[in-house]
Amino acid sequence: MSQLNDVLAHLESEQPAALDRLFELLRIESISTDPAYSGACGAAADWLVADLRSIGFEATRRETPGHPMVVAHSPGDGPRFLFYGHYDVQPVDPLDLWDRPPFDPAVEDTADGKVIRGRGAGDDKGQLMTFIEACRAYKAVTGTLPANITIFLEGEEESGSPSLVPFLEANREELKADIALVCDTGMWDAETPSISTMLRGMVGEEVTITAASKDLHSGLYGGPAINPIRVLTRILSNLHDENGQITLPGFYDGVSEIPDAVKAQWESLGFDADAFLGAVGLSHPAGEKGYSALEQIWARPTCEINGINGGYTGPGFKTVLPAKAMAKVSFRLVGDQDPDKIQATFEQYVRESLPPDCSVDFISKNNAPATVMPIDAPEFIKAQKALTEEWGKEALFAGGGGSIPVVGHFREILKMDSLLIGFGLDDDAIHSPNEKYNLVSFQKGARSWARILDALTC
Repeated sequence: MSQLNDVLAHLESEQPAALDRLFELLRIESISTDPAYSGACGAAADWLVADLRSIGFEATRRETPGHPMVVAHSPGDGPRFLFYGHYDVQPVDPLDLWDRPPFDPAVEDTADGKVIRGRGAGDDKGQLMTFIEACRAYKAVTGTLPANITIFLEGEEESGSPSLVPFLEANREELKADIALVCDTGMWDAETPSISTMLRGMVGEEVTITAASKDLHSGLYGGPAINPIRVLTRILSNLHDENGQITLPGFYDGVSEIPDAVKAQWESLGFDADAFLGAVGLSHPAGEKGYSALEQIWARPTCEINGINGGYTGPGFKTVLPAKAMAKVSFRLVGDQDPDKIQATFEQYVRESLPPDCSVDFISKNNAPATVMPIDAPEFIKAQKALTEEWGKEALFAGGGGSIPVVGHFREILKMDSLLIGFGLDDDAIHSPNEKYNLVSFQKGARSWARILDALTC
C-alpha cells in the first residue's frame, strides 16, 4: 500500500505536466477517415512511440495498409496485460459549431466543473493517456511496472478498423495476454465509475426489392403493377409484434435473463426513463414490453430500421410506382445469439415474403456477436473494488447498448476477456462539436488505473 500511495502522490504532483503532454497529443490532427490527414495520423503514432520510449517501454511504430499501429512492451513480473486504445479521431465538421478551434485544446470552466475541450479529448486520447500516466508514475516511483504490460494503440478505430483483424492475426503471439484493459467507455455518471461487462453484437443488412424494369406512371400502372415500397413496408412492419418482440423464428435463441443481483444493482441506479426520453422530445416507451428502458438498452436484443428509400423523394410531387425500394435494417444482439444464423433467418424471411414479380438483393455489414464478461472472475472483482476506493462510490457492472468490435476480436483471436473501464460521460459530445473530457475524469482516471494495476497484481 505504501508503494501505491507513493504512486498516487506522484500522479498528484505531475498533474500540470500530464495535462501538457495530453495537449501536445490533442494538437495533432489525426483524423483517420480523411486521406488528407494521413501524415497527421503518422505523427500521432510517432509522438506516442517517443513518449512511451521516454518512460522505458520498447515502443515501435508498425505499418499497416492504412494508418500505423503502436505496440509497446514493458516486461515485468506477474500477470501479463494488454492495454488497448486508439489515437485517431473523428472529423470536426461542422466547424462553425465549435466554440474554439478543435485542435487548440484548453481547460475551460463550466457549470459542472473544469473540462478539457478539444477533438479527441474524450475519444480516445484523454482516455488512453490516463493509463500511460499511471504507468509513468509507477516507473518514476518504483523503476518498474507491477506487471508485464503491452500497450497496443490503433489508428483506424474511427474509420472501421480495416487493418485491425489482419494485424491481430499476424501478431497474436506477441499480443496475447491474461486479460485486455480497454479504456474507451464511460462512467454511469460523474461520480459513479463503471465496468462495462455486456456489449451488444450487430447484424446489418441493406435490402433492395426490385419489381418492374423501370419506374412506372401511377395513373397507367397503379393497381395491376406491384409496388416494391408497399411490399417492403409490409415486410418491415411484420418484424415486430404488438408487444415489441421480434418475430423472426429462433431470434431469441441464446438470450438469457440477467442475474438477479445485477438487475437489483441496475434498479438501484434510479434511471429515469421519462427524463431519458423527454430529453429527445419523446414521452412514451416503445420497446419490448415487460422490460425496463435500461434493460432494453443494455441486455435485450433489438431490430431497427435505420433508413428507407424508394421512388421520388424530391420537392413537389411525381406520381410514380418505383422500380426499386431499399431499407437498411440493423439488429443489436445479446448473450449467445448467433449473428450469422440471424442474418440467414432474416434473408430467408424476406425472400419468403416476396410476392410474384419481385426479387431481392442484400448487402451485408460485418457481423459481430455480443460480448458478456465473467463478472465473478477475480480480475473483475478486484477492479471493481479498486474503482470504488478511488471514487468513493460502488463501481457498477454496467451493460452497453452499442458495440466495441475490438473486444470481440480479442476474445476470438487472442482468446482473452477484456476489462472495459473508461471515464467518459454522456455529455462529452464525442464525435460532435465542442467535444470535452472532464478534468476530474483525466486526473482520477490515471489514479484509478494505478489502483487497478496494484489490485490486479496483489
